[in-house]
Amino acid sequence: MDYLMGVDLGSTSLKAVIYDTDGNAVAKGSRPTEQFHPDCDHPEWTVWQPEQIWGGMAEAIGEAVAALGDARQVKALAVTGMGMDGVPIDESGKWLYPFISWHDPRTAPQHQWWLENVTAEKTFAIGGNPVWPINSALRLLWMAEHEPEILGRTDKWLLIEDFLNFMLTGRRVTDYSMASCTMLFDQTARDWSDELLTASGIRRDLLCEALPSGTPIGEITAAAARATGLAEGTVVVLGGHDHICGALPVGVFQPGVVLDVTGTWESVLTSTEQPVLKQELRKKGVTVQAHVARDKYTAWGGNVAADMLEWYRKLYGFEAAEKAKADGRSDWDHLIAEAAAAPVGSNRVMFLPHMSGASCPTVDPHSLGAFVGLSNRATSGDMLRAVIEGLDYQFLDIVSALEECLETKLERFIAVGGATRNTFWMQNKADVVGRPIEVPEVEEATPLGAAILAGIGMGVFRDEQDAFEHVYKPGKTYHPDPEAAAQYAKGFEIYRQIYPALAPVSRQLG
Repeated sequence: MDYLMGVDLGSTSLKAVIYDTDGNAVAKGSRPTEQFHPDCDHPEWTVWQPEQIWGGMAEAIGEAVAALGDARQVKALAVTGMGMDGVPIDESGKWLYPFISWHDPRTAPQHQWWLENVTAEKTFAIGGNPVWPINSALRLLWMAEHEPEILGRTDKWLLIEDFLNFMLTGRRVTDYSMASCTMLFDQTARDWSDELLTASGIRRDLLCEALPSGTPIGEITAAAARATGLAEGTVVVLGGHDHICGALPVGVFQPGVVLDVTGTWESVLTSTEQPVLKQELRKKGVTVQAHVARDKYTAWGGNVAADMLEWYRKLYGFEAAEKAKADGRSDWDHLIAEAAAAPVGSNRVMFLPHMSGASCPTVDPHSLGAFVGLSNRATSGDMLRAVIEGLDYQFLDIVSALEECLETKLERFIAVGGATRNTFWMQNKADVVGRPIEVPEVEEATPLGAAILAGIGMGVFRDEQDAFEHVYKPGKTYHPDPEAAAQYAKGFEIYRQIYPALAPVSRQLG
């Protein structure tokens, strides 16, 4: 039987998953992604070491291939993963400096320079990027200032997926969705922007050729075959940015469909036929990117999400943890039962989920989280339910911003990610947004999306729609409760008043 592989370079794990052509996972391997802090004078600097990325990924691939038995059954693979992190290599292919991780704050001065000299307005109008300190262009500016000798010897700046593709095939190339992360890509021309390169002083020859996702780029070399266990000659196809790859197996390349990916962060993504580069989207923190689906684009926004539930669990979950020890259940079972027992609206307690600042549709990194409406009748269940309701109001706020700026009605909502295992949260999200939310039976949507691109590149699937029809497996649909939805519609209007009221206080505290 023929199989396809999706390789996922994540911030916490390096995964390789082998699928059949119906989207069923048949073998997998994984290794941790390790952070390093190499400079004792700058302990906050955070990097990925190229040898660990390559070595860990090769081991993960080898584990998956060994479980399969016959490496020749893997007909093609594609790579997906995190966006902005890159590594300089010289003409011989030697890496010259570690990947500067998105956790690393060192590019704050370059961020400020870009805002003053290139401007946020021009950057978005060409490339659809909000100007974030983690964008690849700012890493290149940092290298030019602090490591000019290394940058002078650099042949190509490889984004992390491009690096793995290079190690597998020897080819130096990127895809449109990854190029979109650099802050140097012209979405309309689908090529590097001469205007942004000139304004920033970044050399065009440092950047790889950009091609559509799903393009075959080479074959596994003899050296890569020895390292990974893959058969020499196995085809490698261009994948793309992780959360956009995750949109493929659930059909979020069709108009009016929304993908909600909720874990530590929540990303809300929809597709468009053309790049919508309106300044209204920029002001709301929305990113516009090339889709991994051919000739499509995405508009998406996100915020920190489940991290706030983990904060609550850590600080206030002692009693639930003790109950779990006694009855063998999870502490989350007890915490969520408390939240579910609280009434809709949490007895007037509301939560502003800005504990890590605000990204979309409110753009304010200095905003702080808050509970409001507390009284001496508030219970711990009310407060936890308020956290979940606040996160879901934030989700509705992103959806509303996308609908307003894109001038469209978003009709179908698909949810994936770790949060989908929390049935109370999913039901509450449906109640708050007032529309059904589907949770398909998809295993590892992101690497599956990469495997789909491998299949398209090999002709296993005609196109994205054909692949979707092969792999999509309906799961549970959460339908909104009309009475709760009506109450949350009123609550949402109150929620939207909290940030403007507290923003001056947050600034003073900051």
